[in-house]
Amino acid sequence: MTLNLIKLCVGAESIEDLENWIAQRLASRKAAGQEPRHYHVTRMQPRRGEEILDGGSLYWVIKGNVQARQRIIAIEPFTDEDGIGRCRLVLEPVLHATRWQPKRPFQGWRYLKPEDAPADLTVGEGAEDLPMELQGELANLGLL
Repeated sequence: MTLNLIKLCVGAESIEDLENWIAQRLASRKAAGQEPRHYHVTRMQPRRGEEILDGGSLYWVIKGNVQARQRIIAIEPFTDEDGIGRCRLVLEPVLHATRWQPKRPFQGWRYLKPEDAPADLTVGEGAEDLPMELQGELANLGLL
């Protein structure tokens, strides 16, 4: 059974901010002669890695709403330069916009069952053309 993760996207104001950050990070790695991979480093390694790698995604909470997801393509445990165990969640660099779903703040990441995950937005639904504030209000009312 597929399992997802959900995490707060600290510092991003919008999906566009996150997309720009990903593009900059990939470009700087490429310029430095490194493999242009996109990953997120976390302290805790998911114990249910096999379920996550069976088609799971990392859902991003931006400004209080789940707004996007990225497919998780690998989970790589490692030890950092301070000797602390960490984990790289290797992500597909493509963001998939989702229907907005309000989410209260939390620390770290959490598992997210497929039935609790918001659906992807389809082209032509029109929500992407609305101002961000209006999208947030509509999501809080359960209308988006």
